[in-house]
Amino acid sequence: MPAALPHPHELDAATDSRLGPRGPFPRAPMTRPLERRWLHYAFVSRDLTLGLVSNLSWLGPDLDDPLRRTRSASILLLHHVRDGWSASQFNGVTAMPAWSAFRQPSAHGDAQPFEIASTAGAPAVRLRVTRSGRPCTSQCASFADDQHLRWQSEPGVLAHGEWRLADRVIRDVSAVGYHERVRGVWGWPELGEWVFGFANDASGDPSRPPAWAAVFTFIRPRTPEGATTASVMLWQDGRLRRHFPRRNVSMAVRGTLDRNHVRQVPALANLLGVPPMRPIPRRLVIEAHQGADRVVLDFESEAAARVVIASETSLRPFSVHEVIGPCRLEGSVGGRTFALETRGIVEFAGGADADR
Repeated sequence: MPAALPHPHELDAATDSRLGPRGPFPRAPMTRPLERRWLHYAFVSRDLTLGLVSNLSWLGPDLDDPLRRTRSASILLLHHVRDGWSASQFNGVTAMPAWSAFRQPSAHGDAQPFEIASTAGAPAVRLRVTRSGRPCTSQCASFADDQHLRWQSEPGVLAHGEWRLADRVIRDVSAVGYHERVRGVWGWPELGEWVFGFANDASGDPSRPPAWAAVFTFIRPRTPEGATTASVMLWQDGRLRRHFPRRNVSMAVRGTLDRNHVRQVPALANLLGVPPMRPIPRRLVIEAHQGADRVVLDFESEAAARVVIASETSLRPFSVHEVIGPCRLEGSVGGRTFALETRGIVEFAGGADADR
């Protein structure tokens, strides 16, 4: 497996089709220093004991570099209910081309490899992943005059394979998760803060899409006023049933997660001496409604991994907290009610707060 990520428009060596690029991103060079492209993955095992978050990222070139080389990074985080979070550094080794649901064409039921590992050997995963659903429509947030963030999500991604932790290997793990592609141009201070999360029904036939799955987004840039955006999306049996827009979404939080349940990663980040981020809510409740349809996701924070990210445009660091915990998803859509207990993963992201 190569130790470095290729340029994002080289993720698929095949030629473009009549439907557009075969890879997850346009086949175009990155020309702005703050231009970013991400592939994001998150899984929860069906026995609800394991969790995974991985991110492959590309950042536009340094304008002082005569070769204008694209910078890249990759990270893998694994969670075990007994041991908590562990993580690679930002130099995870991954098999290429990276699996992505966003390819043209993309067959359902066709298992493909997804492998990523720490250069130390653990944590690591070797999975076979399969699409079981359809993505949501692409969404975009614009802010700070000339910056924007565009993303597209797909839950119900099925995975089966080997998870390697620091002290053991767990084989034949069946999991269900979420995949997302993100691109845009933004600086961390201007982006402000976001909350992203998902929940899949982990019960049922492991070869079939989850009966219900939900994804929510909340982005609050610093400027301009009114740039905040939010949405909740609900899938049934792999099909997007409802997309609730910002005006129909509300969010409430209660309590704070004990800092003893927060682990700063990667390990070298402990040398940076950055101030803590604002406290993570102990409980998060997202409610969406439209007409007679209603969805509620009630999430309880159990353990968080704080990923410290350097800012290219300021001295203040930015943090992304990957938080795992139990959640309840319930609602009524088209006259059909549902309720399920599962585990979800939520990202709380924002700037560090030196006053806390």
